[in-house]
Amino acid sequence: MKSDPGRDCPLCPRLVEYRHDQRAAHPEWFNAPVPSFGTSDAELLIVGLAPGVQGANRTGRPFTGDFAGDLLYGTLIKFGFATGVFKADPKDGLTLQRTMITNAVRCVPPQNKPLPAEIRSCNSFLRLRISALPRLRAVVALGRIAHDGLLTALDVRKAAYPFGHGACHHIGGLRVFDSYHCSRYNTNTRVLTPEMFENVFGAVKTYLD
Repeated sequence: MKSDPGRDCPLCPRLVEYRHDQRAAHPEWFNAPVPSFGTSDAELLIVGLAPGVQGANRTGRPFTGDFAGDLLYGTLIKFGFATGVFKADPKDGLTLQRTMITNAVRCVPPQNKPLPAEIRSCNSFLRLRISALPRLRAVVALGRIAHDGLLTALDVRKAAYPFGHGACHHIGGLRVFDSYHCSRYNTNTRVLTPEMFENVFGAVKTYLD
């Protein structure tokens, strides 16, 4: 099994049906499991929840095409984890530096809410993605679902490593940093501010440097 699912991955029937609906409605969109984005020598892995229907599901690149990407990629550029200009377009020339971005669930779920069975089915791809990064030292989990999926992929007990914004965990040879997800809802409600988000990546940069 590869660390990125194929275009017509059959593992989750509900997501397959939704994918087919989106392909019929928007044939010009990507409408497939969204591959990871970044460098194979990444020291940092960022794990999100799932593609947004008009974001990564449309464009084919994680966090590209919706608000969450504005905050994420802007922060990565600020801390040197990305170079170039983010224009919410996979052809914008933006490149990641010693960083890779992936999702706990690779296909867009209805209402942005994957079911527990779908999260479990997709976890094998996260596990393989982690094992394919030999220089990996740090992981940022964006939200509780990403955090829990990461712990499953690492075969550790969730109770031993509780999620919390700004939390930092040592798991084997990895340092895991937690953040609230950079969704428009979280930023509009001030659950997550740009300053809070930048503090997490500042801590990551200090650790990796």
